Amino acid sequence: MFHPDRPGPTRTNLAIRTDPDQPSDTDPPSDPDRPSDPDPPSVVMRTDPDRPNEDLIKYGWPEDIWFHVDKLSSAHVYLRLPKGKSIEDIPPEVLVDCAQLVKNNSIQGCKMNNINVVYTPWANLKKTGDMDVGQIGFFRQKEVKVVAVEKKVNEVVNRLEKTKVERFPDLAAEKESRDREERNEKKAQLQDQKKKEKEEQRMRKEMEELKSYTALMKGENMTTNEVRTQNINQYILINN
Repeated sequence: MFHPDRPGPTRTNLAIRTDPDQPSDTDPPSDPDRPSDPDPPSVVMRTDPDRPNEDLIKYGWPEDIWFHVDKLSSAHVYLRLPKGKSIEDIPPEVLVDCAQLVKNNSIQGCKMNNINVVYTPWANLKKTGDMDVGQIGFFRQKEVKVVAVEKKVNEVVNRLEKTKVERFPDLAAEKESRDREERNEKKAQLQDQKKKEKEEQRMRKEMEELKSYTALMKGENMTTNEVRTQNINQYILINN
């Protein structure tokens, strides 16, 4: 479990864009020397290292990956992945960004070399009522990964600091909006599936009717030919 040095909730967090080639109106100019990721995670969120934000734990998204310095106090860093991506899909350079960010926001870790940073999916974070503010456990230890950080890389930390944007979001509202969108997508997919199944049933029925009609037509032809043969034989007998 992880314990903050000085607990106390705050609603402040930082959004740090990991793709400088897609700036927003509030972002500074991008770094032309940094290669762009073709499918980058959209945002990294960092809590105040002195006052971990409990709402980020409570209102996290399934796409969120949580980072923390192992066995030391640090900020909680959340990497928000694109939908459909998992912890295994984190690009190496983004993993370095998150590890450097969380190390730099650790009171002790920022002064140390050769530390470990742990990270795991948000869904694996265990928070119970008897835990202190900022204290976290895990449901499944095997889902916790570790990345070693040899030392601070100033170029990475400086770039992240230049692209940071301070926000005061309504995390509950953002989570509800995200969940509503997902529900609507699933509803649309279900409707499309039902429509597809209905169309398949209609086509099967038409094929069955066509087969029955074809069989019926063959039966009628056979009956007609038999009647014609009988009529011809009767004509011959009469005339003889």
